[in-house]
Amino acid sequence: MPRPLPRPRLRSTAAVFTVLSAVAATSFITAPSIAEPFAASPCALNRTDAHHSEGLDTWNAAYPKPTRALDAVMVFLSFPDAAPRTTPAELTADHFPATSDFFARASYGRFTLRAHPQRRWIRMPRPSTAYAMQRDWNPAHRAAYLRDALSVSDGRVDFSRYDVVYFVADPDAPGVDSDATKVVNLDTPLRADGTDIRRVVTVFERHPPDRLVLAHETGHVFDLPDLYHRPVDGRGDWDTHVGDWDLMGSQFGLAPDLFAWHKWKLGWLDDRQVVCVPGTGPARLTLESLGAAPGTPATATAGSPAFGTGRGTKLAVVRTGPDSALAFEARGAVGNDTSTCRQGVLVYRVRSDAPSGTGPVRVVDAHPGSESCWRGSVYPPLADAPVEPGESFTVPGERVTVKVEDRTPTGAWTVRITPADQPEV
Repeated sequence: MPRPLPRPRLRSTAAVFTVLSAVAATSFITAPSIAEPFAASPCALNRTDAHHSEGLDTWNAAYPKPTRALDAVMVFLSFPDAAPRTTPAELTADHFPATSDFFARASYGRFTLRAHPQRRWIRMPRPSTAYAMQRDWNPAHRAAYLRDALSVSDGRVDFSRYDVVYFVADPDAPGVDSDATKVVNLDTPLRADGTDIRRVVTVFERHPPDRLVLAHETGHVFDLPDLYHRPVDGRGDWDTHVGDWDLMGSQFGLAPDLFAWHKWKLGWLDDRQVVCVPGTGPARLTLESLGAAPGTPATATAGSPAFGTGRGTKLAVVRTGPDSALAFEARGAVGNDTSTCRQGVLVYRVRSDAPSGTGPVRVVDAHPGSESCWRGSVYPPLADAPVEPGESFTVPGERVTVKVEDRTPTGAWTVRITPADQPEV
């Protein structure tokens, strides 16, 4: 969904929906969630009632877990007040295979998103203007849109076959507002073909759309939070929390790969790839670049940032409280991060009790006095946030020091992390 900014940036927010009322995006679904045991690591924060909590000791079974192939249907909706100027095939190509490719790289091949686009437009019963689409959509209008969309498509789509539902509106209809693209989470599921539909991605993007917009929205389907900051008056900078460094912060980021914390939450990193740094440190470890996948790309050579096994250590964690932690990961120009502004070890704070949209993750700037990549970065003050080889950085307020010693012959990063009150040796 577009923001009122001169530079194009992320345009999305999640919402919680019921037929009669809607709960704010930063609230949690009131229906009880089912917990499935997940990470047993001592540095895995506990999942809380916060909407899209960053806790990962259990998986919220109300969401599909992307550790297997999932099927997504794309339903294309036209309206009586406009004749479509694009085809379903053209709109499909706007999003796929780019969305599937992003997740394949981010998951190291552990997750496949299979798109099943419908081939024809399905006519809605009312004009596009009747639904009053906008970012903060009126619950009654949104409910009417979803009821009508499901009603007209149910006879042509077997919803029981799909894990993810995309309702894609004709981008040229007069009432379609690209600012309204979002995931709608249902307190009371819709019912079709003997299956419950608990969430729907409503797509109102222009043609061509914002880069990776559907990947961002699909991230919400997997219980990932919004990481951007929405100014109270809608004006100002939206990207102050994480800058370019995660898709859930900005789909326009130079390094939009998902944080290692998110990959751990989604089941794409094993516990053995996460190092819990004890308070009795210091700890010396080797961090492999986050985007390095299993196997070595044909273009990579020993010493290049693309070189790596993809099976090494990806994340180091220092617990700072019952619901908080510091995370350390290496970001190199590989995988989804090939356009990154700077390479090095990125430090960020994680809170499992902070709801989506309130800063559950915040990048710590290792170079607060400088900015970088003005032409491409969504937030230049954080574009050079990583700690680079030869640098030592003490995290403000935590007295935890990270020192990046060097790069290994395989392109990984040798790192020393010293918790509070421990001598750095």
